[in-house]
This record gives sequence, C-alpha cells and structure tokens, in this order.
Amino acid sequence: MKDLFEHRGFWSGDVKNVTPREAFDLCQQGAVMLDVRADELVAFKCFGVSNWLNIWEKELSDRLGELSKDLYYILADSVGIHSKEAYHLLRSVGFERIVHLAGGLVEWERDGLPVLEDVRERLSGSCTCQLRKRERKGKIGKQKTGRT
Repeated sequence: MKDLFEHRGFWSGDVKNVTPREAFDLCQQGAVMLDVRADELVAFKCFGVSNWLNIWEKELSDRLGELSKDLYYILADSVGIHSKEAYHLLRSVGFERIVHLAGGLVEWERDGLPVLEDVRERLSGSCTCQLRKRERKGKIGKQKTGRT
C-alpha cells in the first residue's frame, strides 16, 4: 500500500505538519481527520470532510483503542496547539501514520476549504467563563461552507 504521507508536509521540530490544502487532498485519498477539540466546539463548526473523527484531546489517552495503527490520521484542532500534544501522545504509543494540521481549523477556513456549521451551537459571551449558546431559535441543520 502506498504511504499517503510520503513526500508530503514539512517538519517543525519533531512534528510533521501538513498544510490545510494537503490535508484536504489526503482526506480525499483516505486519511482520517482526527479532530481533538471539545464537543461544544465541534458542535458549532467542524471540518467538511467525510473521513472525520472527533476524540477530545483530554480523552484521547483513554480512547486509544478506538484508533487503528493501520490508518492515516491528520491531527487537528482550532489552531494547532492541542493537536500537537495529541500528536506527541500518539507517537509515544507507536502510531507512525500521523501528521499534524498546521494552523488548525482557522487556517483551514482561511484557505476556503469546506466547513460544516450549525449556528444554533455557536457560543458567545464577553469572556470565556460566560460563553453560552445564544442562537437557539429555529432549526437549522449543519451547512457546508467554503470552496474546494
């Protein structure tokens, strides 16, 4: 089987990164986008790819059994901080087919790649401790935005 990550990405320290465009192409070839953000963030906005899995970074060590070392994973979060920690965790337990999405969902959106949004799940507030869902009116399903 072809190594999907061979000749892709760039190294930053001991982390192999891919750009959002590379990640999108890799997902179309079978790689799985492993989103390590918390549920409340994923409920509002997530990557618009079919091979997508969400395991919160704080639960990842307890849920390693749900992952296969035979699959290719792209670790992602909002901006690339927690997903980098997840990258190191997976490396430490023997996962070799992993890369990190540089810039996370923020850069993904900036590049115009597809995103699924549910505005009913949007959080707003004047500070992090006051974040609440405030747009519960009407029923709007997830909508795909972005261009490919």
